[in-house]
Amino acid sequence: MIVDLPNTTTAKISKALVRIREEGGAVALGRVLTLIIASTLGHEEEAIEAANDASREHPMRVIVVSTQDNDETDATARVDAEIRVGGDAGASEVIVLRVYGDAANDPESLVTGLLLSDAPVVAWWPGTAPAVPGDSPLGRIAYRRITDSSAQPDPQAALHQLCGSYRPGDTDFAWTRLTLWRAQLAAVLDQPPYEPIIGIQVTGAAASPSTALLAAWLQMQLQVPVDCVLTTGPLANGVNGVHLTRASGTISLEREIPDIATLTQPGQPMQDLTLKRRSLRDCLADELRRLDPDELYGEVITRGLPQLDDVVAQRTGA
Repeated sequence: MIVDLPNTTTAKISKALVRIREEGGAVALGRVLTLIIASTLGHEEEAIEAANDASREHPMRVIVVSTQDNDETDATARVDAEIRVGGDAGASEVIVLRVYGDAANDPESLVTGLLLSDAPVVAWWPGTAPAVPGDSPLGRIAYRRITDSSAQPDPQAALHQLCGSYRPGDTDFAWTRLTLWRAQLAAVLDQPPYEPIIGIQVTGAAASPSTALLAAWLQMQLQVPVDCVLTTGPLANGVNGVHLTRASGTISLEREIPDIATLTQPGQPMQDLTLKRRSLRDCLADELRRLDPDELYGEVITRGLPQLDDVVAQRTGA
């Protein structure tokens, strides 16, 4: 069910929610958090769909604050709202706020009256993120703040911006997309022979922030300088492979075709492994499983990434 509330206020939206519960039986019981999605007008549906899918694992209230692009002309200040419940909202209830003109100047006041009481708040920017998410109006009220550096105009610059602006509770989907890679590499290194790693090479797309984060994580954890080989072109996409060298040979994990990786180890037969590119829904559901700060991500973004930059600078003579 979708209820439209044109040119409305937060108070009217709250009253409409109460009325919908009384008339239709939709209740907020069992909701474990409030997810705020900061989007732009006309680009919110993909994020809402991902949130609806993730809500089956994490029942929640979703508040979408959709504003005009910076280059659009100012409009008369107003808020058009849409309430979605039932089949149109998965296991959540979705409140879409389409905000025009000066009404977008204070997004915190727009959502404060709609937050679930005594429930944690997560803020997510599926598109362009603020320079310092933790200091932004929506970021200040959130336990967790989710960005996606790969969705920024310059992903690598955005990643290094996050390095300087990190606050506990920040995370980025460029890191979340590495979960399966990190799990598989950790599993390989847990097997004999337990020889030290003496060389690391990571290959991936030059525009992929995940490639840089994976290289930074490996270098920080194994204390071995990483050779990061970056590719360009229309087919370059994400992480392509990791090569770990020991005295007995090289372990290679390469993904040359979508969703399938090939694992090669000295003295063992080649294996094909499922290594899917994680969807928006998968990344969101993963991040909502924990509401405490991701300390490992914090170390990688603030310590591992600068160390990787130092190694790259030394090799290039910069």
